[in-house]
Amino acid sequence: MFDIGFWELVLVGVVSLLVFGPERLPKVAREVALWIRKARAMAASVRQEIDHELQLQELRQSLMEEKRKVELLSTTDRLDKEEGRASNSASYEADRDDILSEEKDGESEKAEPGTDGRY
Repeated sequence: MFDIGFWELVLVGVVSLLVFGPERLPKVAREVALWIRKARAMAASVRQEIDHELQLQELRQSLMEEKRKVELLSTTDRLDKEEGRASNSASYEADRDDILSEEKDGESEKAEPGTDGRY
């Protein structure tokens, strides 16, 4: 993350030794290490929560799409029964396939190939 070399660390050590003195330097170093650990743990926790929320959002979206497909298919079933068509006729199957292919075409337009949909 930071491009800190050996000589930069030596310079920070010498300056901190001069500022804090040899008695307080070990205590200050422990406190700094503790704060760094806490910051890293907090960053990891936030990252994990964001990933979890993204997964939940993707799951909700796919559930809504599936619900919409089921509603479309049940609507076509109901309309077919009202019109008196048999549910096993060729036109019924062709209509159902058209609806499903339109849904798949819509999904392929939303996501680019090779991407997982995340930003």
